[in-house]
Amino acid sequence: MLNVRTVYAVNSETTKDMDTSQLRDAFHVADLFLSGQINLTYTHYDRMIVGAAVPNGNDLTLDHVKEAGTPSILDRREMGILNIGEPAAVTCGDETHELGRGDILYLGMGAGTVTFSGQGRFYIVSTPAHRTLPNKLVSLSDAASLSLGSAETANERTIYMFVHPEVMESCQLVMGYTMFHGGSVWNTMPAHLHDRRMEAYLYFDLAEDNRVFHFMGEPQETRHIVMKNEEAVVSPPWSIHCGAGTGSYTFCWAMAGDNVDYKDVEPVAMEDLR
Repeated sequence: MLNVRTVYAVNSETTKDMDTSQLRDAFHVADLFLSGQINLTYTHYDRMIVGAAVPNGNDLTLDHVKEAGTPSILDRREMGILNIGEPAAVTCGDETHELGRGDILYLGMGAGTVTFSGQGRFYIVSTPAHRTLPNKLVSLSDAASLSLGSAETANERTIYMFVHPEVMESCQLVMGYTMFHGGSVWNTMPAHLHDRRMEAYLYFDLAEDNRVFHFMGEPQETRHIVMKNEEAVVSPPWSIHCGAGTGSYTFCWAMAGDNVDYKDVEPVAMEDLR
């Protein structure tokens, strides 16, 4: 079963007047990982699609998506697939890739129909592409890494970069995930902006009775969205994107826009946050 939801772009002035329900409707992505289903959210932020597939031991095939405007979803798109479940397989064209937990598979434009199999819990990110690049399976040992933060500021973390210029080539998709060291719960703090790229976060490995408070908005007009395990949030280019959890968690970040320069950011000073 395929379900597709559309999220339209919202500007910063409109967001200032939104209540909690309106914020969640505009930026929060829930009910992704449902057994036997593929659930996608088509956003009007750089036309990024975020979603999930849970085959639950069967096969789920992703092919035609009306919102993409092409006969098959990868005809003019690229895709990153993160497995956060048991080891499982993804078949595309005549290639079958075995994904362990934490592996990310990149599929290039024109790769073909995608079939998800086994007991995986697959997080899907897709962005428009302008040329065909090779499919590539990247494991944690193959990823580039960057350590940031400290225990004293509760943000000691390691950033693992999978679909990233230091690891492989893509058109515009940049994707990886961040894991925290013991006792650290703050992500992407100090905060920053990147006006040339939008971003989406998936929060996972979060205990069911814990939550992440995700902060968004302009630096002087911050808002928050309360996130449960395996929920995603869309971040417009004009918005900060950071958060703090009531327990340990991991988050997958994915970006699309004008460039693939991970360090192309505008830092936001603490005294500028409101």
